[in-house]
Amino acid sequence: MSSERERILVVDDSADAREVLGRNLIAEGFEVLTAPGVAEAVEVLEATPIDLVITDLKMPKVGGLDLIRHVRARFRDVGIIMVTGYASIESAVEAVKEGADDYLQKPFTDSELLSAVRDALLKVRFKRSVQAEGAVAPIESYGLVGESEPMRAVYRAMGKAAPVSVTVLITGESGTGKELVARGIHYGGARARAPFVPINCGGIPESLLESELFGHVKGAFTGAAQSRAGFFQVADGGTVFLDEISETSLAMQVKLLRVLQDGEIRMVGGTQARHVDVRIIAATNKDLLDLVRRQLFREDLYFRINVLSIDVPPLRDRDDDVLLLAQHFLGKTSEELGKKAPRFSDAVLEALRRYHWPGNVRELENVIHRLVVMSEGETIDLPDLPSVMRFSVPRGGVRHCTLAEVEAEHVRSVLASVGGNKTRAAGILGIDRKTLREKLKRNPRAAGS
Repeated sequence: MSSERERILVVDDSADAREVLGRNLIAEGFEVLTAPGVAEAVEVLEATPIDLVITDLKMPKVGGLDLIRHVRARFRDVGIIMVTGYASIESAVEAVKEGADDYLQKPFTDSELLSAVRDALLKVRFKRSVQAEGAVAPIESYGLVGESEPMRAVYRAMGKAAPVSVTVLITGESGTGKELVARGIHYGGARARAPFVPINCGGIPESLLESELFGHVKGAFTGAAQSRAGFFQVADGGTVFLDEISETSLAMQVKLLRVLQDGEIRMVGGTQARHVDVRIIAATNKDLLDLVRRQLFREDLYFRINVLSIDVPPLRDRDDDVLLLAQHFLGKTSEELGKKAPRFSDAVLEALRRYHWPGNVRELENVIHRLVVMSEGETIDLPDLPSVMRFSVPRGGVRHCTLAEVEAEHVRSVLASVGGNKTRAAGILGIDRKTLREKLKRNPRAAGS
């Protein structure tokens, strides 16, 4: 808790509930104000600076969701916790979508309340410090390249998250650099000398994931000739990066929740729980709240991993960072290949700037790598670019082509940007692998070079 007493507003139509919550929070050193309804709460908010609102969901006349909407519209940096005796996944998802930071079902224990309050206030301090004027991070911070305001906001968030050893959820489209953000947080904090262990949850078969994460004892299953430590033991003292956490099964999510709650793991086939000291950073390119609503992701795990959150912007929203990144990859690739770096013509720079980059930074890096490999002269010019990128630059009029031709070119470009990985390409295109295969059969050119 900060040195100044943080002020909490408790809103509940039950006088007993207000009294119990107030007594418990005051005992922990917080300043507490109470209100019996939304109208009274609004008056308090207008008159007094508040750090956190704890509100009941069901109240006469005006309910807690309306209060959440009011707070988010007028007081964006105030934390919100929703409490209710009428819990459901739908109400939890709705509360969070409206802006709640956490959700507690009655009855809850004192420790559950205080844990939620501390996490919510940590988010408040994090959000306020990131938004503070003058908190500008250096360009190319943490190995990331970019000086646009969206990236500067990411740098500021990383700088604030690094020294605080709590769980972080990184969101963003595929190819935006979420793992680089995670690495920056790890190496910018106190755990920098300990291991950083990245795990692609979607790339490990479900039958092997538990053993890979937590290890196994000798004889735990056929082929387990000796005991072997898992990623969490390897990362002890450091950070585990759970990429694509949305791909884990509900059964695995229960085990991850236990690690977050108790700091303990159990090896496959083992009987003893083992304590591990790891920081968890998770990442996803999917809408976890939508998965919670569809009961594909556990609500309690969502709240445990979403203590601090950082959203990495897509490349199309990063202004002229495209040109900075292109020059960066040009120099990097040329050095790796032992070639003199060619230069981009003005037309190429304009094409790079105009293109929408569905594969984000990863696609840009692959395109530049291919251009450097294939270049023979001192200048990379417009004809050297993939055709789908050349079409984005107007050259004396509209290019007349069929919709199927445009689609085929786009599919081909996305496939090329991810090295022919159809699963990744389908994700970028927003379709499943079966649909992608059908499109490739209808448009053979899309599958070609």
